[in-house]
Amino acid sequence: MSSSEENENIPSNFDDKTNTVGRDDNREREQGQSSWSAPNTSTLIQVEEKMRRKLQFFFMNPIEKWRAKRKFPYKFVVQVIKIVLVTLQLCLFAHNRYNHVNYTWDNRISFSHLFLLGWDSTREINAYPPGAGPLAVYKVDEFYNALDYAYTGYSNLSNAIGPYSYNNEDNNKTDPIFCTYYYKKGIIHGFNESYEFNSEIVYSCVNFTNGENQLFKSKEFIKNVGIEVNFAALVRAELLFSLKTINFRAAGPITPPDCYRFDIKIIFDNEDHDGQMSLILDAEPFKLACKGDKAYVTNNQIDQILRSVLNILVIFICSISLILCSRAIYRAQLLKELTVHFFHRAYNKELSLDGRLEFLNIWYIMIIINDFLIIMGSAIKEQIERNQFTNDQWNVCSMFLGIGNLLVWFGVLRYLGFFKTYNVVILTLKKAAPKIFRFSCCALLLYAGFMFCGWLVLGPYHMKFRSLATTSECLFSLINGDDMFATFSIMSRKSPMLWWFSRVYLYSFISLYIYVVLSLFISVIMDAYDTIKQYYKEGFPKNDLQQFVGEISIEEVSSGLYRTQSSSSLNEVMNSLFCCNFYRRAYSKIGGGNSSVNLL
Repeated sequence: MSSSEENENIPSNFDDKTNTVGRDDNREREQGQSSWSAPNTSTLIQVEEKMRRKLQFFFMNPIEKWRAKRKFPYKFVVQVIKIVLVTLQLCLFAHNRYNHVNYTWDNRISFSHLFLLGWDSTREINAYPPGAGPLAVYKVDEFYNALDYAYTGYSNLSNAIGPYSYNNEDNNKTDPIFCTYYYKKGIIHGFNESYEFNSEIVYSCVNFTNGENQLFKSKEFIKNVGIEVNFAALVRAELLFSLKTINFRAAGPITPPDCYRFDIKIIFDNEDHDGQMSLILDAEPFKLACKGDKAYVTNNQIDQILRSVLNILVIFICSISLILCSRAIYRAQLLKELTVHFFHRAYNKELSLDGRLEFLNIWYIMIIINDFLIIMGSAIKEQIERNQFTNDQWNVCSMFLGIGNLLVWFGVLRYLGFFKTYNVVILTLKKAAPKIFRFSCCALLLYAGFMFCGWLVLGPYHMKFRSLATTSECLFSLINGDDMFATFSIMSRKSPMLWWFSRVYLYSFISLYIYVVLSLFISVIMDAYDTIKQYYKEGFPKNDLQQFVGEISIEEVSSGLYRTQSSSSLNEVMNSLFCCNFYRRAYSKIGGGNSSVNLL
């Protein structure tokens, strides 16, 4: 860069200040402003040029930094390696998790057929609206018959096709546990509308024992042990037992079979006290350490070692990424403070907020967040694969790894943003974000009004409006044109007034959001897109920092200008001019003419 070009880049007020230093020296000292002397004019120009070069290099992308200083893009390479390892880890974990969840779900269906009275295959299909009502008992005899059916199925476990065993090392049957939860006092006298009630819930448990080859009758057994089932006070009843099984399907060339224990709970839910006691089966899986043959034990060690190595590599590379990005953010803040100090001393003005925000890299913050999530998820995954886990950890681990991987792939947009074509999308989203937020706040208020109104008025008569959550989901589906006719037709005709209200309500909501709100939402984004296209033609608006930094051509980047070493660092010149040692230690860390450490 020639000396004439350097002078052209210096703001006019900087030259004026320099030319009038000798005449107005006394007046400037009285006002407390920084003093400049005529002999220092060349040094001041040198300071400004050093500052500009430092900022220009700071805002370069990795390719430009390589051309400018032959600086190897460590963070870029780390991110590429991280994407490969994290995606590989996620694919393996997703495959294992699917097998685990699918296997436990299939076993839950099998247990329902074995232990639930009245269960049939139509209840296994998730259909909407459901093809059958809830599985429930309505009579006292049905309650005891359901208990007898479950106990009989448990006792005759050898008849099951599945390889189920009792929860004993010798495979002897353990007694199921029957527990009742009821109000401490609950007596209803319906004939005269009176009652006796104590809302405290108490419980009692008893083992269901029975001799060999004897028919088990739960009603007689409960009566003999002194338990009285008062259905008016009964909140719920539970039958508990455990089974063991082995999954051969998961076995592979280096993967042995998986061993499980299922803690089964059959629940008779009577909390509503509406005459319908729901019958529910819950099976909680726990993975056990198998005791297989020696060949499979050896292969299991190989499989475990390979997975552990992958987990350790992911944790290691994410830790490096986290450290590099944290260091980059820290150094950027140091450079920001130095730039603010320079603007204050050289131009007697504060750096604008937009200029300060240029030093805050949101991409690095996002990378730090996804690194933390992936490290946590990898640690939990390692515990799961060592069989030191509970069932909930599968879901927690999937949340950590899933969100972390999502942010990792979002981070790829940063590198695509170096190309003009792809950068249009990013800039459009950035430009439209404030307007979208303000628009969404207004649309959300309208949405909340429709949601609460629909829940209150239509809830008792429409299955899609029975809770606040389902009401919101129904309205959001209607915005996207999903299942509109079913929403209209499901409404009960029990109340003609509410039936007509539902029509007005649904037509108003659909018309408002599809034809007005969504159209305005799209127009907000299109307006931002048109603005960005106009910026590409006429130039982007620049803040004070961008005006100071200016633009640099590819020839200047590759000229070696940024690889030259000066006899004095920018920090030293700043301190000699401004008599300020505040930045001596800080800026020496982020690099000057004599430092080998660069900003990014």
